[in-house]
Amino acid sequence: MSTPPTLVERLDRLLPQTQCGQCGFDGCRPYAEAMAAGRADVDRCPPGGDAGARALAHCLGVDARPYDRERGTWHATPPVAMVVEGDCIGCTKCIQACPVDAIIGASKLMHVVIEPLCTGCELCVPACPVDCIELLPRRAPTPGPGGA
Repeated sequence: MSTPPTLVERLDRLLPQTQCGQCGFDGCRPYAEAMAAGRADVDRCPPGGDAGARALAHCLGVDARPYDRERGTWHATPPVAMVVEGDCIGCTKCIQACPVDAIIGASKLMHVVIEPLCTGCELCVPACPVDCIELLPRRAPTPGPGGA
């Protein structure tokens, strides 16, 4: 028999898991912990948007309000990072900045973003010393074999 999820777990499940830090915490779990402890409001997550703020408020039994737009932009479909191949120097700073390990590569070799893993948090962009990371609209997923 499994135990019911704690308040922190329920809040964490409602968050988008971008780990972007726009809320002022080091990721979604620390933000959930702060909300559960009463140290943070429900309006601090731009990737969750207004709907996310409402869901968090409902979970906590507090009044809903829109997310704080001064913390960043909400994207209905978050962008995806792309490394400009010819400009990448292989410094690994983008890899270190990515909170979800969506960038692969080796020192002094070109890096690549694994598109399905990229949350669009934009943390890799300022980390790049040669400005070779672009944020692009996500492509529609391609159907798998036999799918249409």
